[in-house]
Amino acid sequence: MQKVLIITYYWPPAGGPGVQRWLKFVKYLRDYDIEPIVYIPENPNYPIVDESLVHEIPDGIKVYKRPIREPYGFARLFSKKRTKKISAGIINSKNQSALEKVLLWIRGNLFIPDARKFWIKPSTRFLVEVIEKESIGTVITTGPPHSLHLIGLELKKRTKIRWITDFRDPWTSIGYHKKLKLTNASQAKHKQLEHLVLNEADKIIVTSNTTRREFSKITQKPITVITNGYDSNEGGPMALDVDFTISHIGSLLTGRNPLNLWKAISELIYEYPDFKKCFKLQLAGVISSDVLESIYFYGLQPYTHLLGYLSHNDAQQYQRKSQVLLLIEIDAEETQGIIPGKVFEYMASKRPILGVGPAHWEVADLIAGSNTGKAYTYPQFNELKSTLLQWFQEYKKERLTLPLAAVEQYHRRELTAKLSKYLAWE
Repeated sequence: MQKVLIITYYWPPAGGPGVQRWLKFVKYLRDYDIEPIVYIPENPNYPIVDESLVHEIPDGIKVYKRPIREPYGFARLFSKKRTKKISAGIINSKNQSALEKVLLWIRGNLFIPDARKFWIKPSTRFLVEVIEKESIGTVITTGPPHSLHLIGLELKKRTKIRWITDFRDPWTSIGYHKKLKLTNASQAKHKQLEHLVLNEADKIIVTSNTTRREFSKITQKPITVITNGYDSNEGGPMALDVDFTISHIGSLLTGRNPLNLWKAISELIYEYPDFKKCFKLQLAGVISSDVLESIYFYGLQPYTHLLGYLSHNDAQQYQRKSQVLLLIEIDAEETQGIIPGKVFEYMASKRPILGVGPAHWEVADLIAGSNTGKAYTYPQFNELKSTLLQWFQEYKKERLTLPLAAVEQYHRRELTAKLSKYLAWE
């Protein structure tokens, strides 16, 4: 049986989308004669915790841990709330305090590629011994945080392992890089490290065709796309909400703010008394203040229900019983290839997806190709309003369904089969 070492920062009890990908790969890899061994930090700074995910770790999986030193503990002495937001990726470019600007500058320019950089050297020393002890032939590093790829780079230099990098998100082209107040020298350093990793790794995995095209301009190494996916929904069918619920599951960070959508809903409430009577907007996760301000500006506060953070199991239940599932991405060129992990669980829920994102958004093609909903750009006001009204009318007739949904190719087992083939070496 082939042994594979997986180096990841996010592992249960971490919550949020970052933990799901490799937790599920680990769940199914043994079915393809591959034994996963996992390496994680012993004392990580997880902005979201979901203890329920601990029960999803397969029995007998060997997990190695080493302490990690992160700067967020020191930064919390100045501002616990702001530090937690920055570590979670919530960067509001509006109304920043002087302290926030300083913290962002420090985060962007003193911690390259990221705040977990101090884990690289001790992890490398430790894992050289683990690789020899376990007779490991392949190492996979998954980022962000992209500092984990530098662990793989060092292991590649010191051992005879084959090294695969997994990019759940892009590196230098990701949107928040522009908000980190990077100096020209820091930007150049990120580019240098990205180029080094992409050209030293034996193989590369990405989650979107957009990222594959971007990386193909930097390296000639093999690149394959393995998207995120969904696992089997437990418990069978659920009764749908009585109300016309539109639910967004997951954080709505700064910039994910489709004003035309809020305006369209506001007009439907004003124009159709039955819509007003039945409509409910459900938001789960961290909601940025500017998004809430826009929602309330359009008079939607009485219809908005803030659910807070939901465990993964609870999130799945809300997805399966909601009338419509809302998916929003920032309206920017660099987000065209961002495919949120939750889109596949949305698909598996077999509830209509209403997507709002940038032009040429790769998610729009996924939704259309799987017959699971519709996606629009931010300026498309009339189309958004028309679709919502059509779906509301179908809801009233109890006909709001997706009879042609085709999502089986995105099941975690199928994706793991694709991964197992990529792990085969000639």
